Amino acid sequence: QVRLVESGGGLVQAGGSLRLSCAASGSIVSINAMAWYRQAPGKQRELVAQIFSGSSKDYADSVKGRFTISRDNNKNTMYLQMGSLKPEDMAVYFCYARVFTSSSMRSVELWGQGTQVTVSA
Repeated sequence: QVRLVESGGGLVQAGGSLRLSCAASGSIVSINAMAWYRQAPGKQRELVAQIFSGSSKDYADSVKGRFTISRDNNKNTMYLQMGSLKPEDMAVYFCYARVFTSSSMRSVELWGQGTQVTVSA
């Protein structure tokens, strides 16, 4: 079994910072893409940032310059450093990964359980 576990969400004032973590564990051979998505109440889930095995990165326009995605391949962990947070950043943040597992010998797509980020004005 392979799973993703997020941590680091919480309550922060506008202008503040938070760091989210997503740790992958289990029968992992390799991790191709990893990404952060978010979903606010009444809205569709949207891509926030993604990072690929070659460390190339991509961000939603709404977070460019404020958020930084990174990964530690030795720890199978991805991070999202969020700065200059705004009330509109408030959402449940989900971790996503495409993982090649030894148990299935194929790539599978995984989601974490989500972590709440609340930004007070």
